[in-house]
Amino acid sequence: MEAFQTFLIEYGDQLLFKSWEHLYISFISIFLGVLVAVPLGIALTRVPKVADKIMSLVGIVQTFPTLAILAFFIPLLGIGKVPAIVALFFYSLLPILRNTYTGVHSLDQGLLDAGRGMGMTQWERIRMVELPLAMPVIMAGIRISTVYLIGWATLAAYIGAGGLGDFIFDGLNLFKTEFILAGAIPTTIMALVIDYLLGRLEERLTPEGIKDATETI
Repeated sequence: MEAFQTFLIEYGDQLLFKSWEHLYISFISIFLGVLVAVPLGIALTRVPKVADKIMSLVGIVQTFPTLAILAFFIPLLGIGKVPAIVALFFYSLLPILRNTYTGVHSLDQGLLDAGRGMGMTQWERIRMVELPLAMPVIMAGIRISTVYLIGWATLAAYIGAGGLGDFIFDGLNLFKTEFILAGAIPTTIMALVIDYLLGRLEERLTPEGIKDATETI
């Protein structure tokens, strides 16, 4: 414990900087994942015959070891944050894509028909009917991806992307527990806090009718 306190005194500024780097890598990756996976998931509900093939392809990428994906992008993008973000972006896709597709595809067809009957355009149905009703399922996928990515982002240190993984790998190489704890503890706290905040955001974005039905069940 004394060694860890000494570490915080000596490396406190670096710890804050590495934590910021870690969040930056994670959030950019998950932002890109949401930007691609949510529209793609909605689009796939219009072409269900193609959906299974796309899901399978994304699922195959998800089975690759994280380090293998990181190493794959080194010849293409070099080392640093860019290949790390791209690799983590691919890892973020499956939970968000699958939950978006499932959430929209499983909606009551009667609600969609009612939207058409009211003269809504396809974009209006997506924005005002499909997305709000599917939001709890979509947010669940985003939460899963975010928590996973915060943990996986520690491996980005292997390719010079920085983040809290630097402390973990330095601790393993130097056999210093305080370095490992300095990387592992903030990573765990980040994952728990972000999961909690996304849970609150999910509650705010969930329509009241769905909340009441869920509480009743």
